[in-house]
Amino acid sequence: MGCPFCSIIPAHMMRGLAQGGDEAQRSRALSTMLGSHRLRGQRDMLGALGAVALMTPAGVKRRTIYNAQEESALPGTLVRGEGGAKSKDVTINEAYDYSGVVYDFYSKVFERNSVDDRGMRLDSSVHFREDPTEPFDNAFWNGSQMIYGDGDGKTFQRFTKCLDVIGHELTHGITQYEAGLAYHGQSGALNESFSDVFGSLVKQWKNKQTAAKADWLIGAGLLAKGVNGVALRSMKAPGTAYDDPLFGGKDPQPGDMKHYVKLADTRAGDNGGVHINSGIPNRAFYLLAVELSGFAWEKAGRIWYDALCNRIRSNSTFKTAAKATVASAASLFGSTSNEAKATTAAWKEVGVL
Repeated sequence: MGCPFCSIIPAHMMRGLAQGGDEAQRSRALSTMLGSHRLRGQRDMLGALGAVALMTPAGVKRRTIYNAQEESALPGTLVRGEGGAKSKDVTINEAYDYSGVVYDFYSKVFERNSVDDRGMRLDSSVHFREDPTEPFDNAFWNGSQMIYGDGDGKTFQRFTKCLDVIGHELTHGITQYEAGLAYHGQSGALNESFSDVFGSLVKQWKNKQTAAKADWLIGAGLLAKGVNGVALRSMKAPGTAYDDPLFGGKDPQPGDMKHYVKLADTRAGDNGGVHINSGIPNRAFYLLAVELSGFAWEKAGRIWYDALCNRIRSNSTFKTAAKATVASAASLFGSTSNEAKATTAAWKEVGVL
């Protein structure tokens, strides 16, 4: 069922910090990786139970924000419910506001009723720490809710700051309930890519940006001052988001199959490069969106959403996913339409078809 542990910060970036950071950064990276490992098992248990426990009436938005109070016990203390007063804590308000934007995006654009399409309550815990003495440098969907670390302020800023990060993580939940893409190899890279695609589309929708005006960056503003980088990933130009020895050097994402990175299907190998090779389908979507012009969620987004919900399977590869999106484009717009032709052309450009 989907990914075993869907975090926004890739394992290769955390390993870079653990190896190349100063003493404090190494300690924080190790603490974050330890927390990630512990929560993998928890995610499998929660994923199967989340929808049953957290269902709300159809079409009703319900956000519930908890404060983990710099501890690891979840969910923490309830601090804001749906319609509740604004908090003095910016992280509480961002978790509340941005999860609402993601809900509204999926509801208004795709007529989807929350993450599971059955009214799942949107729970979030802020101020999470695996070790009370160490800031947690990550945000993730654990199969049932969103969890946010505060960042250390020197490498990463607070993880509630970026709307596309929250859109990315909540989309992992949607993939969990739809295609259930296995989290390894090409299917895992597709899992990550779908989250990047819709995370970016949420931000574009909120900002009323056309495909031509969007920055196509994931996590712009998340990296702290002094880090040599602009974001975690670039969909437009994979491999250019950062270049800093703290993260092991240059962004390793490829933008086409000629530069596909073969890695072991292990934690050390990023489950076969799920965060790395996702740059290839990311760029395919970017190319399609720009070619179709206008608002990317209106055509390219509809094609990708239809494929995710109706055609993609748990073991889909890049090639089968490409064929699925072409089929979706043909179904939505016609087999000889510009949309169908542009979808094929985008995948050919990155060497998949």
